[in-house]
This record gives sequence, structure tokens and C-alpha cells, in this order.
Amino acid sequence: MVKLNLLLVLVLVACALSVVSARHQARKLFVALQSEQARGRDLDVEWGQLQLEISTWLMHNRVEEVARGRLRMTIPEPARIYVLRDDAGADTTAEAKALP
Repeated sequence: MVKLNLLLVLVLVACALSVVSARHQARKLFVALQSEQARGRDLDVEWGQLQLEISTWLMHNRVEEVARGRLRMTIPEPARIYVLRDDAGADTTAEAKALP
């Protein structure tokens, strides 16, 4: 009977340790889940900021500002504008002709 009681106590201690271990692991996983959810929210905010930045860069005024400022581009004079046409069946290596 003593041996049976001792065996039952050992099984009880093992079960208690496994319950404690499982709860500890569950808490660690829950903390990791909360951390990843916070990271996901931060990434969503960053994604929104990047979308806003892209829309700003794609605005016509912004493109023109960068072209004029950094690239020193200007609108060409009408006399310097040439229209090139690739007529069907025409030799594409021929020199471009200025159209009136």
C-alpha cells in the first residue's frame, strides 16, 4: 500500500509539473502573440505612410518640381518640338522628319 501511495504521489507531482510547464508555455506564447500583433499594427501604419509618400511623389506638381529643380529640365520651345511617326511599312531606320 505504501508503494502504491508513493507511486500515486510521484504521478501527481509529475502531472502538476506538466500543468505548470504547459501554463508557462501558454503565457509565453500569448506574450509572443501580443508582440506580433503590435508589430503587425506598426507595419500597417508604416504601410499607410508609404502609400501616402508614394501618392505624394506621383503627384504631377511634385514630379515637375523635381524635374525642374534637381534635373534642371525645362519645357522645350515649340520650335524644338519634333513629332516622329512610324508609318506602317516605312523604313524605321530613316531619319526623323520634322512635321509642321
